[in-house]
Amino acid sequence: MVQRRSLAVPHGVLALSFLACVATGVELSVNNHAADFTLSTGLSPAISLSCLVHNSSQAEELLWYRGAGQVDLKDGNKVNISNICISPVNESDNGVTFTCRLARDKAVQVSVTLDVQFPPQLSGEETLQVEEEKDVTLTCNSRSNPQGQSTWLKDNQSLTLQQSHHKLYQTSEVFQLSISKVQKSDNGTYTCLVESRLGKGTRDFHLIVEDKKPVFPKEAVIAAVVVVTITILFGIVAQKDKFLKCFKKPKETAL
Repeated sequence: MVQRRSLAVPHGVLALSFLACVATGVELSVNNHAADFTLSTGLSPAISLSCLVHNSSQAEELLWYRGAGQVDLKDGNKVNISNICISPVNESDNGVTFTCRLARDKAVQVSVTLDVQFPPQLSGEETLQVEEEKDVTLTCNSRSNPQGQSTWLKDNQSLTLQQSHHKLYQTSEVFQLSISKVQKSDNGTYTCLVESRLGKGTRDFHLIVEDKKPVFPKEAVIAAVVVVTITILFGIVAQKDKFLKCFKKPKETAL
């Protein structure tokens, strides 16, 4: 006769197996997207994101994150469905990722990355003063999405670039014009112009070229100081007897 042996299964293992079964098939969606996606939007008063639980027969708690930071949710906005509102939507929200996660299994999640589109916005130092024959750089800080096309004007006319005199440098957020050994003819108003399909932005830079200051040779200045100092010292020595005579006490007369 074959004996049957029963294996005792710990209650903890049964509980974990049950949770795994319950979690199987549970899905989330954000704004009807079941996978990560990008949401394109313009500058607006507000946009809403709605996270919904699918394929679960029990109450599921949801969590929202902005980047790595958790978003505070009110009671009643955490179970099975959860909504958040971004208000207002501005340039700083561009590229930010919002993620909805299942509280008991954070591997179940859906993320949305904001693609906030806006026209060019420019900034930079407006007035620059530089001495003739010195180098100067005009820096135009530019933010736009999508990235715009940049160009420089001088006194409202297209700037004619001279290879040995002008140099351009550009990144996604910086547009620079460098001028080597500025001359009086470089005086004027330079305009940074950035254009995209959403509009254009301009920034004026007023360049003032000042007269070149005379430069005295350092060695000549030092030599002149030494000569003057020695001359003064010789003059004092030459007049020493006269100074001593002036301050010599008269002899006392006995009574």
